[in-house]
Amino acid sequence: MRKIWLMAAVAGAVLSGCLGASPSLAAAPSQDPGRAAPAPGVLDAAFDAYLQASVANAGFSGTVLVARDGAPVFRRSYGLASQELAAQNTNETVYDLASITKPFTALLIMMMQEEGRLSVSDLACSYLTDCPEAWRTITIQQLLTHTSGIESYSRLPEWDEELDTRVFWRGGAAMMMRDQPLRFSPGTGWRYSNTGFDLLGLIIERVSGKTLPDMYRDRILSPLGMSRSGFHTSRMVVPGAATGYYSLGSTFINKTPQSSSSAYGASGLFGTVDDLLKWDQALYSNRLISAASYEQMIADSSNEYGFGWEMRTWHGRRQVGHAGSGGGFSNLIGRFIDDRLTVIVLSNSDEANANATARDLAAIYFGEEYRLPVKGRKARFLDAIQADGPEAAIQLYRDMQAAEPDAEAFKTDELLVTAGYDLHGVPLMDAARRVFEFALEQFPRSAYSHDGLADVALAEGRIEVAVRHFEMSLALDPTNEYAIKGLEQVRSSRPR
Repeated sequence: MRKIWLMAAVAGAVLSGCLGASPSLAAAPSQDPGRAAPAPGVLDAAFDAYLQASVANAGFSGTVLVARDGAPVFRRSYGLASQELAAQNTNETVYDLASITKPFTALLIMMMQEEGRLSVSDLACSYLTDCPEAWRTITIQQLLTHTSGIESYSRLPEWDEELDTRVFWRGGAAMMMRDQPLRFSPGTGWRYSNTGFDLLGLIIERVSGKTLPDMYRDRILSPLGMSRSGFHTSRMVVPGAATGYYSLGSTFINKTPQSSSSAYGASGLFGTVDDLLKWDQALYSNRLISAASYEQMIADSSNEYGFGWEMRTWHGRRQVGHAGSGGGFSNLIGRFIDDRLTVIVLSNSDEANANATARDLAAIYFGEEYRLPVKGRKARFLDAIQADGPEAAIQLYRDMQAAEPDAEAFKTDELLVTAGYDLHGVPLMDAARRVFEFALEQFPRSAYSHDGLADVALAEGRIEVAVRHFEMSLALDPTNEYAIKGLEQVRSSRPR
C-alpha cells in the first residue's frame, strides 16, 4: 500500500480542506510579555468550543493543556483512551510522545557537553562502532540538526509494509542505513532523519556507560518528578496508557500492526501533559542545562530546526517546540518562550492534527483569528460510504464538486485515491475497488488509481488482473516506482 505517499497527502488535506469560518476573541488583547491574560471564563468557553468542534469534525481525542508562567490556564481531556473498553481520556492518561522524544535526547547530549564528556563539534564516529566510510565526516551537531545527510530508516520503501513490524534492539533500525548512500554531503542540506537521533541515542550510551532508558530516567524524568513518564520500546504494559487509533472518516479503527522497538532516541518516550509542563518549566529555570547551552540549542533557525527543537513563528511570536506523530498518536508541545505560554496537545488519534490544534489554541489565547474545525471532504465521503454505500458517496462527491467547481480538491485524484487506500487498509475491498474505478472515470490518467486496483486484485488473489493494472499504471507514468516494484514482485511470485 502506498502508505508513505498517503500520509503526506492526508496531512495536506488536513491543512487545506478541513477548516471553516471562525470566530475571533476580539475582546481578548494580544499578549505581550507581562501583559495580563484574557479573562479565564472567556478563554475556557472558547477553548472548549474549539475542541468540541475538533472532536466532532476533525477526529480529535486526547488531552490539552495551556499554561502561562507554569500555571495551567486550561486543562481538559476529550474522547476515549480505549475505544474497545469505552475508557475515557483523563488528565492522567499517558500518551506515546513519539518525536517529542527528540528534544529530550538533545538535552542529554548538551548535559554531557557541559560535563566535558563530548562536544557537539566532535565527529559522531568517534563514539560509534562500525561506522561506514560515508559517515566519517559527520559531526554530532549535524545529527542534532538533521543536516548529516543520513536518510531516515522510516523512508525505506519496505518500512511501512514490512520493516516496522520487526523487532529491533539498541539502534538496530538506524544501523540498517550503514550501506545506504547519503542524501547530500554532510552540512550542505537538511532532511529530517530518525536515523540521526537513534545514532545520538547510541552515542549517549557509549559516553555515559548507561542505557538510554536509564539516562532519560536518571538525568531528566526522576529529578523533575515526571513520575508518569518513561521510555517504552517494548510490548510491556504501561499503566494508564491510551491506545492509538487511525480513522476511517469519522470512525476510529485499529492501527496497523507495528513494532515500537525501532525507536531509540528519535522516539520512545511516553508521558502526560502535566509531566511535560514540569519539563517545560525546568527549561526556563536552567535545572537541566545552563542558559548558554539552551541558547546554543536554539541559536540557528535557518532550517526552522535547532538542536532537537523545531522553531517557528506563530501569530508573530517565537515558538520553540516539537511535534510527535505515529502509531495512532498526534502530539505537539508549543513553547512561546518570550510570552511564557505553553500549549501541549496529546492525542491518541492519527486523524487529529496536533499542530493545527496547538496553533489555534494559541490564537484563542492571544486574541488572534482562528477557525473552528469543520468536517473535511474526504471524511464526509468516507462517512457516506459507511452509512449508505459507495454509490451514495459518489453522488456526494459530485454534489460537492458542483458546489465548489474551482476547489483544488476536485482538480486532482488525491482525495479519491487516498480514500480508496483507506478503505483498502481496513479492508473494505469492494468499496475500495469502486472508489478507484470512479477515480479513473474522473481522472483517466490516474496512475495511482491503477495501483489501487492492482492492490485490490492482489488482496483477492487475482494475479493477472494485478499485473494488468500495474502495466497500465506504468503506461501512464513510466517513472512510478511503486508500480515498477509491484510488477516485479508479482511477476517473481507467479507459479512456474
